[in-house]
Amino acid sequence: MQSLSSSHNPIGVAVAGLGFGEAVHLPALASNANFKPLALWHPRQERLDQACAAHGLQGFSDWDALLAEPSIEAIILTTPPEPRFELAKKALEAGKHLLLEKPVALCADQVAELQRLAIRGGLSVGVDFEYRAVPLFMQAARLLQSGAIGKPWLVKYDWLMSSRANPERPWSWYSDAAQGGGVIGALGTHAFDTLHWLFGPTNQLRALHHTAIEQRPGPNGQLKPVDAEDVALIQARLQGADGTSSIPAQISLASVARNGRGCWLEVYGSEGSLILGSDNQKDYVHGFSLSLNRDGEATKVIQPDDDLCFPTTWSDGRIAPVARVQSWWAESIRQGQPMVPGLLEGLESQQACDQAQASHRAWRDQ
Repeated sequence: MQSLSSSHNPIGVAVAGLGFGEAVHLPALASNANFKPLALWHPRQERLDQACAAHGLQGFSDWDALLAEPSIEAIILTTPPEPRFELAKKALEAGKHLLLEKPVALCADQVAELQRLAIRGGLSVGVDFEYRAVPLFMQAARLLQSGAIGKPWLVKYDWLMSSRANPERPWSWYSDAAQGGGVIGALGTHAFDTLHWLFGPTNQLRALHHTAIEQRPGPNGQLKPVDAEDVALIQARLQGADGTSSIPAQISLASVARNGRGCWLEVYGSEGSLILGSDNQKDYVHGFSLSLNRDGEATKVIQPDDDLCFPTTWSDGRIAPVARVQSWWAESIRQGQPMVPGLLEGLESQQACDQAQASHRAWRDQ
């Protein structure tokens, strides 16, 4: 892998996509001396001009022109899912390091192709699975690795959100399965990666999906059909840490759960249980709690170890974990070491997502 360890100059980086990219990645970059934001990319010139004026950065609406700029060594790609593969592929062919939002692509074959290109080019490609960077999630990982609840016997993951419960919310790419819309891409990618990180890869799964809101208003006010799932119920078998045992997991995902309970991970083991969760639907850092219940002992509310706490926090809780992932990416680039979470983790997550879609189709077509 290419290393920039000999250089102390900041890594020139561009941000492509102006939703999450502008709101979260740009402020996160400002906290990291390893990076120097140089440019923004967006296909719509009016939107691009507005953002460039606000941030004092160069703008590109032509992807090839951005890739031809030698001062840009790395790109953070935050576009909607459908164009992400082709943009990432061209960027890797141009020798750019990448940090990708998830889902990385629309199918596992595309992720595998990006992985081949990255290995061939010696490039660092990170995937923004930012729950790996959240202090209480990291603390939960430590507890599980230390055997705090013994051998895990059952995992239950409920992620029940109300973000799209209003049927008047306009139709967008999120409503279109062909463009990567639906809760599997939005929530399932994170859920599978978290489970793989904490326990092990998915060996088997069965899934049932549902589209509760079947139409949404289009730009002209007429209703457009929705075919992306807004509910997914998944039963999975995870490979245990020892490589021989397995752990049953139940995963419930929804973006239309009115007054939903938020994000909750429950792990039941041979010597106790671990509960991690938050009912805060607007911020996936603020509001989380972690409790440990061991047989014969009182419930303990767990705080993160000092070395896991964020050195800097923002009112928008999304920024701190993204900044931490960015710092891991910078270290990967400078040291020439593989990025974790990177395309290997992105591939494993996407393979599980693909299995969930295939399982639902088989169930539906029976």
